[in-house]
Amino acid sequence: MEWLVPLAVAVIGGPLVVVVQNLRKENTSQHAEARELLKLVAGKVDKVDDKLDGHISWHLSRTRKPKVKKDEIIIKAD
Repeated sequence: MEWLVPLAVAVIGGPLVVVVQNLRKENTSQHAEARELLKLVAGKVDKVDDKLDGHISWHLSRTRKPKVKKDEIIIKAD
């Protein structure tokens, strides 16, 4: 009767181990896919960041000219 316990553990535990291993492999592959997508998103965010920095710099460096309406004369006082 002592041989029944290890046999029961093997019969019940064996298939469970197989299922857990399959789920683990699937989880690992899903994490790899997610990691690649995050790298892609990070690259795109960096590109947008660079473009935004350039656009803000353009606004800050641009000399502001007064808007002149059509047929309006601006007289500068010296």
